Amino acid sequence: MPKQEAPLHQLKDYLPHGSFEEVAHYLVHYKVQLTITRERKSVLGDYRNSHLDKNHRITVNGNLNPYSFLITLLHELAHLFTYERYGHRVQAHGQEWKNEFSKVLARFLEKKIFPTDIQHTLFKTLQNPAASSCADTSLLRVLHQYDKKKEGVILIEALPTGARFKIKGGRIFIKEEKVRKRFKCKEVATGKIYLFSPVYEVEVISQVD
Repeated sequence: MPKQEAPLHQLKDYLPHGSFEEVAHYLVHYKVQLTITRERKSVLGDYRNSHLDKNHRITVNGNLNPYSFLITLLHELAHLFTYERYGHRVQAHGQEWKNEFSKVLARFLEKKIFPTDIQHTLFKTLQNPAASSCADTSLLRVLHQYDKKKEGVILIEALPTGARFKIKGGRIFIKEEKVRKRFKCKEVATGKIYLFSPVYEVEVISQVD
């Protein structure tokens, strides 16, 4: 099954120690239907507002490490808080959402739930939260340290120039130089150039000498 609605008590298996009680309070108070999904490459979580006979709905990828899971869930809860205050009158990731996300994130930072390196990076996030956790390179880099290690999988930035790598789906690329914040990579089959985030996970095929 690609999705499953999570019984509330099972959330403890996905969250860092010390965060469950407050998270559960938000979910119960706002009558949120929380669904845990399998991995989605383009999105970590999603929010749909209540409508007619449907409750607020939030989905979060179930493969995330506990810290990533909590941050993603708070990101989506901030959308809920924004909707409760402003409805559809504001932009999805405008200043109103940034304010709500910063406030709820600050509450959890006060609890000292996160390791020091994540805590430090999140303090910077409070100033101007990114519209997507996937777009926050510094945060992704530090959260990656807490993922379950996959043999042969590495961040592109850790590969030497000229190394070959494979992405999900089997396409093979050669890493080239960095252009501003991203790396140019040439697809072997077509010769086309693509730009990759430095913290994109890839499967190593060969290292250069």
